Amino acid sequence: MILHTDWRNIPAAARNTVAALGNFDGVHRGHVHLLDTLRMARPDHPLSVVTFDPHPRTLFRPQDPPFRLMLPDVRAAALGEQGVDHVFQIPFDAEFSRLSSEQFVNDVLVNGLGVAHVACGADFAFGHRRTGNIERLETLLAPHGIGLTIVPQLSDEGGPISSSRIRRLLQEGYPERAAQELGRPWSITGPVMHGDQRGRLLGFPTANIPLTQHVEPARGVYAARVTLPDGRVIPGVANIGRRPTINDGQESRLEVHLFDFNEDLYGQILSVALIALLREEKRFSGLDELKTQIAADAAQARSILNA
Repeated sequence: MILHTDWRNIPAAARNTVAALGNFDGVHRGHVHLLDTLRMARPDHPLSVVTFDPHPRTLFRPQDPPFRLMLPDVRAAALGEQGVDHVFQIPFDAEFSRLSSEQFVNDVLVNGLGVAHVACGADFAFGHRRTGNIERLETLLAPHGIGLTIVPQLSDEGGPISSSRIRRLLQEGYPERAAQELGRPWSITGPVMHGDQRGRLLGFPTANIPLTQHVEPARGVYAARVTLPDGRVIPGVANIGRRPTINDGQESRLEVHLFDFNEDLYGQILSVALIALLREEKRFSGLDELKTQIAADAAQARSILNA
């Protein structure tokens, strides 16, 4: 997979692709269905994705709390795992947001990227103030000989699979159900930062990872699996929240204790998959009670993870 972050200077080898359009946050089963449909419809061309960073919602509603299921580099890697040859990650800024629907098609898709065919969901909207819909897209592509495939949303017993639905499941404390929608456990990826060493004093040293732009799932304690940069997967127990017993007053954070592990992880990029919510965030009477509960949480996580 090749990542392109400037649609104006695309090499010739990256042109003439069949392109799926969308935000692709989470690269969930619905997204995979879209990619598979496009691949089967036009197997004669390389497969690409046209997506955006930051997410348009970040530009238009900067006051909203973080909501991303995955960060851009993780999204690009996940798309590569699905057989995507090129990811066109378009910088979404105020200037780009003012492009009309005609300019988006003519300047970006036709002249900039030189796509051969396009696919999207039925609700795809584009152009200034989202004035373009799929009927407009087909009308604008046709004079250039570019076809359009509209792919219905993939649904299950709960309805259409979507990124917003997965976010709600995580915020409500159902990582197992979110994993079913995603096709894999949901993960938070980020660098290990220095903390206050309090976990080590309690007998459970933790790796501290900022949530940054990730959606904040339900606060509490989770059974988790941690993927290290070298590919090793280590079971553990994770906490997401503001540590009410310690009452440090800081923003929510992810802290994960890796079972039977004693290596320096500072500065390394970890991927922490949340497998099951063990309990909600709770304030304890003191550190002794907290330490006892952490031991019980660790034992329960080991049981769930067969660790």
